[in-house]
Amino acid sequence: MPISTPTPPAPTAELAPTGKLRAAINFGNPILASKDSAGQPRGVSVDLARELGKRLGVPVELVLFDAAGKSVEAIKTAQADIAFVAIDPVRGADMLQTPPYVIIEGAYLVRQDSPIKTNAEVDRPGNRIAVGHGSAYDLYLSREIKAAALLRAPTSPAVVDYFLAQGLEVAAGVKQQLQLDAKRLPGLRLLDGRFMVIQQAMGVPKGREAGARYVTAFVEEMKASGFVAAALSRHGIEGAMVAPQAGP
Repeated sequence: MPISTPTPPAPTAELAPTGKLRAAINFGNPILASKDSAGQPRGVSVDLARELGKRLGVPVELVLFDAAGKSVEAIKTAQADIAFVAIDPVRGADMLQTPPYVIIEGAYLVRQDSPIKTNAEVDRPGNRIAVGHGSAYDLYLSREIKAAALLRAPTSPAVVDYFLAQGLEVAAGVKQQLQLDAKRLPGLRLLDGRFMVIQQAMGVPKGREAGARYVTAFVEEMKASGFVAAALSRHGIEGAMVAPQAGP
């Protein structure tokens, strides 16, 4: 287990200005967080938040959201002190982000009888892609898709149901979430490979530079110590990789 070390006053004051660490937890990405059988939050992001609170010597308040975009807004408006979100230039405009701690994949899902066989066939005229509103996939595909159309479900977990209800051609999202949906609902298949690699990081509100430096060092230690790998294993997460150490 990591060894707790005293925290300088400046990072503590910036990361817990209310006397507690308010951590935005996003249930829209099952790799990061989910609920146990009793309805309590669990996952690698929950474990990291609690470990950070322990380092800072302050209580942790989990602020729960069903979509990544809502976590970003909570950081932007300083309603939360840390969040767990994908690295993206749009999100970077509203927060200070650490290097990644986990790398996951974005994938496409189609109906079993769809003529679409490869990722390269998705971005074509007439194809409509369901994506979670404000998700990392939404931000990425909004920049990259040229010919197909993007239609936005309220949240990432709702993407496949939205895709089916609207009669769309493609659903885009976290590979593991789509795999679960394909098992839950008959007649669906994932396209081979991935359309993007998502780097999951921790973020703090802008203006909290000392706090951001502390959290960056924290993330690097959590990777190097095996904490992140152990959390992924403990929560039964497959297909996600611990991000490599950042350069000097």
